[in-house]
Amino acid sequence: MSTQRIALVGTGGRALSFVEPIFAKYAAHNQLVAFLDPSPTRMAYYNELIATRWHAAPVPTFAPAQFDEMLRATRPQTVIVCSVDATHHDYIVRALRAGCDVITEKPMTIDAEKCAAILAAQRESGRRVRVAFNYRWGPFRTKVRELLAAGTIGRVQSVNLEYLLDTSHGADYFRRWHSHLAQSGGLLVHKSTHHFDLVNWWLDAIPAQVFAHGSLVYYGKENALARGDERWTRYPRYTGAETGDDPFKLDLRESESFRRLYFDAEKDTGYQRDQNVFRDGIDIYDQMSALVRYRTGQVLNYSLIAYSPREGMRVTFNGDRGRLEYHEFIGSHMNRAVVSSEFKLEQHGSAEAEGEWIRVFPHFQPSYVVAMPAATGPHGGADEVMVEQLFSSAPPTDPWQRSAGHEQGAASILVGIAANRSIQTGSPVTIADLVPLHLGAQHLSELV
Repeated sequence: MSTQRIALVGTGGRALSFVEPIFAKYAAHNQLVAFLDPSPTRMAYYNELIATRWHAAPVPTFAPAQFDEMLRATRPQTVIVCSVDATHHDYIVRALRAGCDVITEKPMTIDAEKCAAILAAQRESGRRVRVAFNYRWGPFRTKVRELLAAGTIGRVQSVNLEYLLDTSHGADYFRRWHSHLAQSGGLLVHKSTHHFDLVNWWLDAIPAQVFAHGSLVYYGKENALARGDERWTRYPRYTGAETGDDPFKLDLRESESFRRLYFDAEKDTGYQRDQNVFRDGIDIYDQMSALVRYRTGQVLNYSLIAYSPREGMRVTFNGDRGRLEYHEFIGSHMNRAVVSSEFKLEQHGSAEAEGEWIRVFPHFQPSYVVAMPAATGPHGGADEVMVEQLFSSAPPTDPWQRSAGHEQGAASILVGIAANRSIQTGSPVTIADLVPLHLGAQHLSELV
């Protein structure tokens, strides 16, 4: 069996989700041949982890300007992209044109022009692009897909999805580069791409038109001053004794991984991972709503709040034979660790799970809860199943089509991109006017 040669672009916290399985479980059939990142400090930290945890030789390191040189020198077959969202398209397009397949962190990219460039490069090269939508792989979310596909509530006519980010997780997006629209596309692209992809996949439908509203109502200096929280705006970052009892404080030095990946790496790039969430200059929204119409006529009513005291989501599906509700809440921020979407900081308390469940409400019959085993592991057990598909030499057959390609990646981000444009213009946005997705297709499964 041949070995897959892999280059990894971007060595922030999320990269560990790819590095660990390559060395810990799938080393027999995968070889990490290169790291590329603007910070030598971060790459050195990863090489230390590789040496101490898995007793492997260091991986060659490259700067962003050396991307083409890296491809020539290390000859990867697959490039994994975990860099800042706004740079995804550049690495994806160049890797495809060099004859490589690509695995990219979500979102695939952040705007319509970059999305179109990726789709064009894929058509020209014929190479494969996969988007790491780990949300699809969770057992409860797969069960929702199974129940809907079986016609449990008949034909789904509408979906309501409410997602709450709490003042631990949600605030973290406003500390870092994600707080700038030009780098992340805002939460409607960076975060909501997960949610839009889930609904697209659950319905097996292609989004057609979006109307949205969004605003910054909690984070940012102006909002803090309006609430009388002037004391929280006095310092530019959180690492330091002066932050006192600020509930949003984050000291990068309290965590070995955060210190090594971010605090120590500031000398390389100048990037500060712990910026004050109540500073000037934040230009993304913390409160968003979108109405999405699908080509098949179904409608999604979506909302995202990034300053909630609790975290989780509730999704309801209304069908012509009943209703299905999916609930996933992981507790109050008072009982949770200080977390980010990357590495976890040391625990400041135990997470109090509120539970994950699915309940079906058939027409004219009693409702019932769908029996499910307890979900364990990162992202509710999703990561382990997803990386098996990415790195196993013989991945199991997946009847639920959870692997997402370039068209599925585009279908999700284009909802967020269209929502951003709708907010800016005050008008509905037709997705096909941004980037055409196979115009004759009605279902997501028809996209190659």
